[in-house]
Amino acid sequence: VTTFLTEMAALNWLPPDHYPRATDHVPQMVDMIGRLVDNGLAYAAEGNVYFSIDAWPRYGALSGLSREEMLPIANERGNVPDMPGKRDPLDFVLWQRSLPDEPSWASPWGRGRPGWHIECSAMATAYLGDGFEIHGGGGDLVFPHHESELAQSEGATGKSPWVAHWMHAGMLRYQGEKMSKSLGNLVLVRDLLRTYSGDAIRLYLVSRHYRSEVDFVESDLSDAAERAAR
Repeated sequence: VTTFLTEMAALNWLPPDHYPRATDHVPQMVDMIGRLVDNGLAYAAEGNVYFSIDAWPRYGALSGLSREEMLPIANERGNVPDMPGKRDPLDFVLWQRSLPDEPSWASPWGRGRPGWHIECSAMATAYLGDGFEIHGGGGDLVFPHHESELAQSEGATGKSPWVAHWMHAGMLRYQGEKMSKSLGNLVLVRDLLRTYSGDAIRLYLVSRHYRSEVDFVESDLSDAAERAAR
């Protein structure tokens, strides 16, 4: 985290007002899950709690995906279609029973840990309220993460819209493939800062439309450095 903040400072960012940690907001997550259960949008099964997408007809409106398109994408991104007690392979985890070697917290459904999506909904509403203007993120988060965030947030609060504007940034690519830890093809800010100024890197990034996918080419960064100097 310290390295990330140092790099962002070098890019002359405006720091956020809050640095929320998911582990500090488990009570808010448990409360939100409880409201979803009470509202008939979630169900407990074998120590787990799932969001019922059949109970939320608008599921899919953000991503524009059909049910047939959703399942393989969800499975690629962490969904386990045959988890114990699931009524639908697409129902997503709100609370999960922890294995003996995993972190766990107390809940009305037994000791366990929160699902990925509920963490962000609970933290966002804690600091921004039941509705706010802009929600950002990478284009790869539209489904299932943001789709699920939207459903559970509006489902828990009963208020819509939860977010006025969703802004999804295009992926950074290198030599024709998306940059990722798994591929080991990351171009790191800390390495670029040895040669280029923070202003040059920032100008390079913001000179493209935010939704565009960008193939990193160092000569383009060199051009940005010249523009930044001028």
